[in-house]
Amino acid sequence: MSKEVHSGPTDQHHQARGTAFTGDPDGGAGAAQAEPQALALDGWHRARGGRMVEFAGYSMPVQYEGIMAEHLWTRENAGLFDVSHMGQLLVHGQGADVALERLLPGELQGLADRKLRYSMLLADNGGIIDDLMATRRGSDFYLVVNGSTKHGDIEALENSLPRDVVLDHMKEQALLALQGPKAVEVLDGIVPGVAELTFMEGNAFDAPDFGGSLWISRSGYTGEDGFEISVPGASAEKLADAIAADERVRPVGLGARDSLRLEAGLPLYGHDLDSNTTPVAAGLTFAIQKRRRSEGGFAGAMRILAELHNGPIEKRVGFDIDGRQPVREGARVLDDEGNEVGRITSGGFSPSLQRPIAMGYVAAHLAEPGTALKLEQRSKLFDARVAPMPFVPHRYHRKGAPA
Repeated sequence: MSKEVHSGPTDQHHQARGTAFTGDPDGGAGAAQAEPQALALDGWHRARGGRMVEFAGYSMPVQYEGIMAEHLWTRENAGLFDVSHMGQLLVHGQGADVALERLLPGELQGLADRKLRYSMLLADNGGIIDDLMATRRGSDFYLVVNGSTKHGDIEALENSLPRDVVLDHMKEQALLALQGPKAVEVLDGIVPGVAELTFMEGNAFDAPDFGGSLWISRSGYTGEDGFEISVPGASAEKLADAIAADERVRPVGLGARDSLRLEAGLPLYGHDLDSNTTPVAAGLTFAIQKRRRSEGGFAGAMRILAELHNGPIEKRVGFDIDGRQPVREGARVLDDEGNEVGRITSGGFSPSLQRPIAMGYVAAHLAEPGTALKLEQRSKLFDARVAPMPFVPHRYHRKGAPA
């Protein structure tokens, strides 16, 4: 649930503070409409050479030493990301789970304490307003929503939740993500006990040196093992210093965050997901659990359940692309007769695989892996094949897996 792609460490796009980073280093940037806000770690990023860009209304680092290097470091070691632009919300009050289930298709009433669930905030037409993470914390729910949509999400929730269910925007909290195979060793040395968490599980940890308490979940947006850490903004720099002091950790910017999520086959709201896209077309039916499919009762249920039964018109798929040139968002997908049958929604050069990859939507009858198609970008044609995702296997630490 965040954004960005890059073609390599030497790309010099998006250097100016006032440039709006869209995720495409080859285009789409424009002057920011308003001065971006500074996050709690703004000075921390600049002191470490972060190249700052406008993103989701904030000034954020797109890279430090180079996106290719940061991407590969995260795959092999541990990368520290500042994702404080995202919205942290607390929903509390009697029947919060029942109330949220009217808007989200996920099973929340049966969700165990301290467990996370990926879900979506849905419109009445079944389109996706945003995708998010929901965690049960006793009778309350902690939601993490996308930064670019958080204010609209808050409005949609407040307009729909009953009066006795209250939403608090946790504006004073920063959010850090530590991702990569060595993340658990690093963080457990600073916050003992986090190694006991499994994928999609969170807990509160006493941390007197970092504001008193940290909420930490074993989750992330890279396909790697790792953690997301909610920390009081006033203590964010002290925590970031403690984590980055470990030689296995390097700060990583938005660019590598996006190339990592693309390799992991994870969709990006505003690009691969939007209010015209249903969870079924997006391939997110795993987020609609059995009881919800049986009972319905969520926004857009009639359309979504019909698509589950009959199939969607189009499907989100991955693409392997011949050659070395990346194909970017907006490229057309053509069949062997030259008919437009889909579109690319995310694309870039994969640092791990050393070749271009992409994801997008195609007519459902063409979604089978191996289907040969053409991609058209700026009047140039590229040979491509539908590919299964993820492109790089996930390495989440699931229950029962060796430490």
